[in-house]
Amino acid sequence: MENVKIVEKPPRITLKRSLIILIGNVIGIYLISFFGLGVEISNFDDIFLLVIFISIVNAVLWPILTRIFMPFLVLTFGIGTLLLNGLLLEIFGPLFEIEVTGWAIILAPLAMSIVTTILSAALTIEDDGSYYRSVMRDAEKKRKEVIKNYPGLIIVEIDGLAYDVLCEAIDKGLMPTVKSMIEDGTHTLREWETDLSSQTGASQAGILHGNNENITAFRWIEKDNDNQMMQCSGPNNVKQLEERISNGNGLLADNGASRSNLFSGDTDNVIFTMSKILNLQKLYNKAWFSVFSNPSNFARIFALFLWEMILEIVSQIKHKVKNIQPRISRGILYIPTRAGTNVFMREINTSTLIGDMMVGDIDIAYSTYLGYDEIAHHSGVRDEDSWYALKGMDLQIKRLIDGNKYSPRDYQLVIQSDHGQTNGATFKQRYGESFEEFIKSLLPQDMTLFAKMSSNEDHYAEAFIPFSQQIDNLKNRSKEEEKQELSDSEVIIMASGNLAMIYLTQWNHRLTYEELNNLFPELIPEIIKNEYVGFILVRSSENGDLAIGKDGIYYLDSGKIEGSNPLEGFGDNIVRHLKRNSSFKYTPDILVNSFYDDENDEVCAFEELVGSHGGAGGSQSKPFILYPSSWNVPDEEIIGAENIYKILKENSEKLKEP
Repeated sequence: MENVKIVEKPPRITLKRSLIILIGNVIGIYLISFFGLGVEISNFDDIFLLVIFISIVNAVLWPILTRIFMPFLVLTFGIGTLLLNGLLLEIFGPLFEIEVTGWAIILAPLAMSIVTTILSAALTIEDDGSYYRSVMRDAEKKRKEVIKNYPGLIIVEIDGLAYDVLCEAIDKGLMPTVKSMIEDGTHTLREWETDLSSQTGASQAGILHGNNENITAFRWIEKDNDNQMMQCSGPNNVKQLEERISNGNGLLADNGASRSNLFSGDTDNVIFTMSKILNLQKLYNKAWFSVFSNPSNFARIFALFLWEMILEIVSQIKHKVKNIQPRISRGILYIPTRAGTNVFMREINTSTLIGDMMVGDIDIAYSTYLGYDEIAHHSGVRDEDSWYALKGMDLQIKRLIDGNKYSPRDYQLVIQSDHGQTNGATFKQRYGESFEEFIKSLLPQDMTLFAKMSSNEDHYAEAFIPFSQQIDNLKNRSKEEEKQELSDSEVIIMASGNLAMIYLTQWNHRLTYEELNNLFPELIPEIIKNEYVGFILVRSSENGDLAIGKDGIYYLDSGKIEGSNPLEGFGDNIVRHLKRNSSFKYTPDILVNSFYDDENDEVCAFEELVGSHGGAGGSQSKPFILYPSSWNVPDEEIIGAENIYKILKENSEKLKEP
């Protein structure tokens, strides 16, 4: 093979940009001195000389320092870069009669980056040239002599973004890069439909491994395993799930890379991949160098992280003052979670993907961007916070396209989502009590009940705030206590967005419709009567799977409808989805889906989330895929995550053909 592509060189830094960096760094150091935070100066002019000197030192030493200290930088999640910058200031500051001590070792480089970032934004001067050049220098050293003469593939997942919301963002002018991909004819935009479980666990299992069998919802109960709970989050759970679904032929099995995903797609080239995150050997990855290749890059990320936290604080105040409805209490812990997903992980993903492309060896990479999903859950699907996240996401796509110019081989780009979201006030907000309280009132009072309805573990939040689980345990129950309660409970209720599951665990099999009515004659009728319940799914020993609503029954096996259709408005393929889910090993005794208000496009989540997904109703089941127009994709409707796997797998393999 030979290199068939002429590789561009990143543009050199402009004089205007150089001046902004110089002025920003000087002001940053001066501010730390002014507020007495550990920097002492004799003469203001000395700061200029120090900044110029440090810039020269960084140009020479930074590549060496990052190679030596890379494991430290990774294990400290980048904070080590601030320390290295600060130590350089402390070591060389006295040469210019400047003393840097104490917290200033971190605060000074952080202030330098914050001021530079603010000035760049104010003067609309953005320049990635210096970043691209530093990554390219390292990439050229890692690059193999013989370059592959077929294109690679980069797949970007925007978590939780529905097809219709994407189209609306494009129409609003918030995503000009995506718009140009469509209008220029290079890419084709298609809607696809998720399985019944419209959430990341089921979708990514299907997309990355071609198999999401038995993933009933976000969390479920396994009666044959002492009533223990399995869920699509947490390293141990996801590792076990991947072992169940993988056949070794995942989407990324052939020289692939996984960046910030639940599952690995059968590759060992991973960064922040939940199924393999406990393997510390896999935490260290050469792709990290693209994050730390520039001495100011991580400081810039940290500055943006802090700014995102400020935006969230302002947003919480604004939502409360304006009384925006529906609204949930987001809490203090959510503030860094939002910044972690919408800034930190976003920047890590983009940087490592650019590094992958510039080296040019990876054939296929899959990366999940979490920011929109996390924000839409808490602010709303179409809130200004959510639009802001999509605007930032479009910039990341532009950076990837620009980065491809400097790759030794072409990389094709796919943008897609794993599911959407549907807005609406929660069940508790509408009904006045939680769903588990409602169910408890329908059962004998002496029955012990366990409920897991909280959303704090959803969508990797625990991966970004290491102590969030411990904090949750202090407020609720430890893992050991939870496990014992699950084992002892006679009724267990789980929530997955607007999907709820009821398990009656005194019986180790899935109870039939007839058994349920005999044991608890009021239970099913009262659930169905609730105005915020759309339908339930149960299995009859006489008639097979049944979808039961307020005024009718759908006999799923025969297609017969008695009374009015309880599945009206839930999509043309809802019967197919329900029958498949009902065939799973861990389908609950009673599966409950909330109502769907077509006029207002609303569901009601059984968790406390404004935007939700997990069941059926509205845009949560309607994600999108934007793929190269040259691809061979059938015109028929794309249904199920496993079919997205087939499209990606087949077309990525065709890229290698002569």
